[in-house]
Amino acid sequence: MNYLTKILNATVYDVAVKTPLDEAAALSKKFGCRFLLKREDLQPVHSYKIRGAYNKMSQLPKSELDKGVICASAGNHAQGVALSAKKLGVKATIVMPVTTPDIKTSAVKSYGASIVLHGDSYSDTYEELHRQIKEHGYTYVAPFDDPDVIAGQGTVGKEILDQAGRDLTAVFVPIGGGGLAAGVSVYVKSVRPWVKVYGVEPEDSDCMYQSLKAGKRVTLDNPGLFADGVCVKQPGEETFKLCKENLDGIVRVS
Repeated sequence: MNYLTKILNATVYDVAVKTPLDEAAALSKKFGCRFLLKREDLQPVHSYKIRGAYNKMSQLPKSELDKGVICASAGNHAQGVALSAKKLGVKATIVMPVTTPDIKTSAVKSYGASIVLHGDSYSDTYEELHRQIKEHGYTYVAPFDDPDVIAGQGTVGKEILDQAGRDLTAVFVPIGGGGLAAGVSVYVKSVRPWVKVYGVEPEDSDCMYQSLKAGKRVTLDNPGLFADGVCVKQPGEETFKLCKENLDGIVRVS
């Protein structure tokens, strides 16, 4: 699969914006280098997740969209799918844990999506997701383990190379299921293979690190919830493959 072509042809800018790459002056001074932050918090849903969700959904055939789309998420992916559905004029159902804060459910509802609250954990919501698909025939939009989602996230990598200039030496990417790291690393390594790309994971939620170390996908028993946006028990099959091929390493943080 030619991910470079998929990323270059991604349709993310129907809804996403090209975010700035801002220098963090204090960090640059502390580390003695030019330290840049990719400002994906400035996206319409305050996260890069809108890129992958929309790129996937915009390429679905009308017959699939007409069924309505569904995902299971307590946060950013939920908002990305909801806004994408609004843009495309299709029905969206989001399965969320009952523990989801009101601010997140309100954000999803503001885009016109329907919410199903079920269970206390992502595992519980995932089971309900499949029940909903079986009952209603909805089209599933995966959070990370899908080539079109990965390509959408990969547009972050393209923007970084376009904005950073030729003196860029390394890119650090957070990892949950690995969609962003896979997309960014495959683009950077395709265009400027000498630029290092490192994943970043919490020490207590390091499923990609453990999987790369074992040479196969590893499932964590109880990943830490402190950084809930990257709390994933097992990396995706496609994201694991791409991270294994393209990452220069993973940094774990306490």
